[in-house]
Amino acid sequence: MATIFLALIYASFISLGLPDAVLGAAWPVMGKELAVPDGYAGLASMVVAAGTVVSSLLADRMLSRFGTGRVTAVSVGMTAAALLGYSCAPSFGWLLVLALPLGLGAGAVDTGLNNFVALHYQARHMNWLHCFWGLGAMLGPLVLAGVLEKPGGWRTGYGILSGMQWVLVSILVLTLPLWKRFGDSGPARQAARRPGAGSVVRRPGAAAQMMSYFFYCTIESTTGLWTATWLVDCRGVGVSTAAAWVSLYYLGITGGRFLSGCVTRWCSTNTLIRLGEGVCMTGMAALVLPLPVWVCPVALVFIGLGYAPVYPGMMHETPRRFGEDCSQAMIGLQMASAYLGSTLMPPLFGVLAGVVSVGLLPWFLLAGAALLTLCGERTIRSTRHIEKEGV
Repeated sequence: MATIFLALIYASFISLGLPDAVLGAAWPVMGKELAVPDGYAGLASMVVAAGTVVSSLLADRMLSRFGTGRVTAVSVGMTAAALLGYSCAPSFGWLLVLALPLGLGAGAVDTGLNNFVALHYQARHMNWLHCFWGLGAMLGPLVLAGVLEKPGGWRTGYGILSGMQWVLVSILVLTLPLWKRFGDSGPARQAARRPGAGSVVRRPGAAAQMMSYFFYCTIESTTGLWTATWLVDCRGVGVSTAAAWVSLYYLGITGGRFLSGCVTRWCSTNTLIRLGEGVCMTGMAALVLPLPVWVCPVALVFIGLGYAPVYPGMMHETPRRFGEDCSQAMIGLQMASAYLGSTLMPPLFGVLAGVVSVGLLPWFLLAGAALLTLCGERTIRSTRHIEKEGV
């Protein structure tokens, strides 16, 4: 039963990743069919991320009241309904309306599952958990690439993804009793003893940790949303090929997280994070340089592979850096910061691309990577004394 339960958590993270990369892969065709400018992709992404910010900030309260299992089932159901709506949306305005429940469904389940695994499982399981998110993020563009040039196009793709989510909703509802059996019991009784977000945010290193997530998701979401457009407009790649190449970025994330989970027994989390940041910036530099177009998919794999251990590594360290009593509130703040980056920065890049050129993308990503590295090192220095004291 323990294996079945862990598989259920992994499947939930596949579900979380499925819609994340689809909009960017579909947009070169989707935007034209809906007769809106390229920059509107950033607006749709911003609404999704705004919903996620709100649900992340409310996650501590919801999880304490209802438990991780129930919140996960309801959240995946909201995502499935929103994706079904995308497949039928008659206009861009409807996409904006549906983007809100899509974001609201993601934030609470992201916070709940991350905190649950950070508290109850070893570091390798956190890496593998996010590996399964990468699998979902990789599958999304691949499903889309298979139907993009067929009748129904992107609408068929969104319909298929919605069906996959509804299957998971059914499984989650049927397995709700398992959550109490494996540690999700009596959360409300512990809520009064846990510090709130207002107290946690003032802890040493909390602001730097939140900014690390801001810059990480700036890079991750901007790469996923705009790379296909950059490949089509700046490197002359076909739309289906561009969508498939974007999936290689998520393949790098997926493979890198699997490998990171395997080596956590011999390599510290901080060392993995630093190594990954160097690999990622190598891939970004390859996009900046005037190299042959076949280098682009290789560079995207490097970017994904490099950043693979960063997000789960910081997540799993949260209870150790800030204390187990603060972890759920802190992870909610981290999620809110992460999705704030997703909310603000892809549209900002869309504005820059419209004013200057989408060719700025590799430089934009490099700047974000440098800031992420600086904030990560500040967090490690600020929380080192807490880790030693075992708070």
